[in-house]
Amino acid sequence: MKVSVDVDCTPAEARAFLGLPDVTPIHDKYIKTMLDSFDGVGSVEQMETLFKSFSPLGDAGMRLFQQMMNVGLAGMGSKDEKK
Repeated sequence: MKVSVDVDCTPAEARAFLGLPDVTPIHDKYIKTMLDSFDGVGSVEQMETLFKSFSPLGDAGMRLFQQMMNVGLAGMGSKDEKK
């Protein structure tokens, strides 16, 4: 037997229903900090350095993300290639 339930609610309503904390103020502060940091960036190299500093695992996190993207894109071949 299979039962499915559709719930129509906003993300804020879902968080409240599940008892999750509202992290909107933290998110807003993080976004403001990132946007303020972009004002001083003048080159691609500076932008890359900035992104690496915001990455949770630093340079290792950026490499891991790049590897995941490469694996995902490699698996998205056309239907003709899969035949």
